[in-house]
Amino acid sequence: MNKTDKIFIAGATGMVGSAIYRKLQAEGFTNLIGKSSKELDLRNQKAVEDFFTTEKPNYVFLAAAKVGGIVANNSFRGQFIYENLMIQNNVIHQSYLSGVSKLMFFGSSCIYPKLVQQPLKEEYLLSDKLEQTNEPYAIAKITGIKMCESYRDQYNCNFISVMPTNLYGYNDNYHPQYSHVLPALIRRFHEAKINQNPTVEIWGTGNPLREFLFVDDLADAAFMLMQTYNDKQFLNIGCGEDITVKNLALLIKNIIGYTGEITFDTSKPDGTPRKLLDVSRIKSLGWSPKINLETGIELAYKDFLSKHI
Repeated sequence: MNKTDKIFIAGATGMVGSAIYRKLQAEGFTNLIGKSSKELDLRNQKAVEDFFTTEKPNYVFLAAAKVGGIVANNSFRGQFIYENLMIQNNVIHQSYLSGVSKLMFFGSSCIYPKLVQQPLKEEYLLSDKLEQTNEPYAIAKITGIKMCESYRDQYNCNFISVMPTNLYGYNDNYHPQYSHVLPALIRRFHEAKINQNPTVEIWGTGNPLREFLFVDDLADAAFMLMQTYNDKQFLNIGCGEDITVKNLALLIKNIIGYTGEITFDTSKPDGTPRKLLDVSRIKSLGWSPKINLETGIELAYKDFLSKHI
């Protein structure tokens, strides 16, 4: 990518898209296009067609998606599969038609089967059944990967895919019901501290293992891969380490300074028992994350306080 190339960041107001936008700005790129969903509805085929016809971007980061935690995934199953498929289909197809030089599609580690050997290697995709609660979202994301592969096969498009682990950081979603586990815990412990609640309840047993990556580290990896990686095989992006939900809760509790107790509602689902990515492929290309979990949570909490208090 040249500094003056026109780059479209689809989903630029979201957590991932805004991190990519910041990274590109910091690297001196000056011709960036970022539209909010109100300015450009990526689910609308005609709107996306008109946008690509007018703007003709050279590069596309497809970071736009309908996302949420376990409750949102399970509650809005129809919306999650429909909206994600529409966004992907429109942006990928119009990128092909308008001759985009390169596109990067962002998937999610939830694409992998629920019960499969850990850590998760890229070749485990479609080797077993998916986690039921987020199956519609996972199927949409798998379709995005296969669409990029198929357009590469038929039309010789340089469309690549990356699969980040659980992300958190600046501009995260802290909705009390529909956010992912880490931001949900930040909000819950903060509110419990402010309201002097004696306990904080957490869904499930606390035993599931999860991997977390600060979103600016993802942007750093995406920037490197957009310039250097041109293969059909999608790549995992993560830190290669995981933590139990219970220990994550204790870490967040300590950072926020909450002094009450933690209880677990074992009648609620745990989700996938473990979800750790094998990141040997991307590490072999010379990339590794820079922000550890404790530092990242501290940064995320400061961002939460600046925007939600």
